[in-house]
Amino acid sequence: MSKISRRFAFGIGLAAATAAVMKPAAAQTAGYKDTTPWPGVVVREYEGETPSLIPGFKIVSMRDIIMQPGSKTMGPPMMNAMICHITEGELRVEQEGKTFTAKKNFVWTCNKETKEQSFNDGNVVAIMRITDLKA
Repeated sequence: MSKISRRFAFGIGLAAATAAVMKPAAAQTAGYKDTTPWPGVVVREYEGETPSLIPGFKIVSMRDIIMQPGSKTMGPPMMNAMICHITEGELRVEQEGKTFTAKKNFVWTCNKETKEQSFNDGNVVAIMRITDLKA
């Protein structure tokens, strides 16, 4: 067995530690960006916008609204038309003065300036996937 110098061993250890630290950081930002606009609510915006083939819309993009139990959105008017889909859990949605329950796989639409607020009244995380249609 050959001897390994302390300097060589330190260099190998430092390289391994750097690789271990760098890899998770790169994985966290790959493909999406998370923001937390309200307590218990994460908006995950996926990278990339695609030209739309739908008349009246130039761009299509996608994001998820991830809502912890007991959380809610603030209900700002919608900035563009969109298609919403519950992929996990269930939400109570108040849209333009009407209330409905959006269970898993429920789909609905919003137009620009639609006023809507969502509440996670359940005990599991709810995820609303939004396809934004931008003019």
